[in-house]
Amino acid sequence: MNVKQQLPIYIIFAVVSLLCLVIPGQLNDWGINANVLLIGNIILLAATLISFVFYRRSLGNDHAPFFMRMIYSAMFTKMLICIFSAFIYIVAYKKNVSKGAIFACMFLYFVYTFVELSMVMKLSKQKKNA
Repeated sequence: MNVKQQLPIYIIFAVVSLLCLVIPGQLNDWGINANVLLIGNIILLAATLISFVFYRRSLGNDHAPFFMRMIYSAMFTKMLICIFSAFIYIVAYKKNVSKGAIFACMFLYFVYTFVELSMVMKLSKQKKNA
């Protein structure tokens, strides 16, 4: 997959990062630590790009069980990266945890996953029609 195919993911990353850098005071007023959200956004981008490796492998194979295994592996890997990151943050900061930032990162996880899977389905249809 080239950069053009992944453009929606990069746009989401850029918009969220800009929000964290431009209006951190407003985010803090909403109970969201901008630094935590920015780091969570970076982790989500990395996890999404890693899961694209699995998706790329799945699109190159015609066997349905292999396709499903790669899709589930990608989703599971992404989820584990996010859970592990959240666990480290919660253990490190204990009572100073920004719950708003954690919920914002959970929302971003769903946004990234929805966009990612819609892109994979679109690529899958293009492959079938080619």
